[in-house]
Amino acid sequence: MEQSRHKNRKEKLVVILGATGAGKSKLSVDLATRFSSEIINSDKIQVYQGLEITTNQITIQDRHGVPHHLLGYLRHDDTELTPGDFRLTAANTVSDITSRGKLPIIAGGSNSFIHALLTEHYNPKIDPFSSESRISKSLRYDCCFIWVDVSETVLFEYLVKRVDEMMDSGMFEELSGFYDPVKFNKTRFGIRKAIGVPEFDEYFKTVEKREFDKTAYDKAVDDIKENTLRLAKRQIRKIEKLRDAGWEIKRVDATTSFKAVLMSFEGRRRREIWEMDVLEPSVKIVNRFLVKD
Repeated sequence: MEQSRHKNRKEKLVVILGATGAGKSKLSVDLATRFSSEIINSDKIQVYQGLEITTNQITIQDRHGVPHHLLGYLRHDDTELTPGDFRLTAANTVSDITSRGKLPIIAGGSNSFIHALLTEHYNPKIDPFSSESRISKSLRYDCCFIWVDVSETVLFEYLVKRVDEMMDSGMFEELSGFYDPVKFNKTRFGIRKAIGVPEFDEYFKTVEKREFDKTAYDKAVDDIKENTLRLAKRQIRKIEKLRDAGWEIKRVDATTSFKAVLMSFEGRRRREIWEMDVLEPSVKIVNRFLVKD
């Protein structure tokens, strides 16, 4: 009887939710270093190779040796990965990780991918976020949901600052090398949907590469900021719909931690605030999840 009960148990996994820039990757690595875990990327843009700065892929250094799956594993000119494709590929990865006695951690901002992977009965023809009644409450895994939330005002200020930092880190040069005038007017799919690509495609279409147009450049950067904030709003609305539909999502407030970043607190102090406000509550949530039947 006990053996049969164990066989029928759902696989356990942790799911880190949050808007773009809210610290999902950071928290997933922090948790993975405390539990025997591996991370599965659920960002539909970060599954593609290339544009590491533009798509904000976590660096090798920041992964701290934690294995990451489905991150930058597809060529950028491959056909688009659909939620249904992700469901199959990610499910196989979950099974592989759990078969080795590790805890899978799902981290990424594409809530359509997360819903497709986790729901018991997936219908690729239905947009689950068109209404709460379309979101499946029946999940095929035993899930621990953690929502890294930041107050909208603070998050938006941080995202604007982050875009400027990305530009300073070489995003303009990365996009310049990626620009393809042949594909400019074609339907966008895959990595070409990444925020930054269409905004600077317009720039490179009209400005010779050997020149620099500050007015056009500033407009492209402003458009990136505006579209990033819109993305964050959409992601938050979808998380709220998942929660309202009955998903047991635990919210962790990272606002103070992000205020510390904006106020340029020294590194040690920022880390202390992050650990106290975000990491420690998340560790407690996961510990309770792992010990329950």
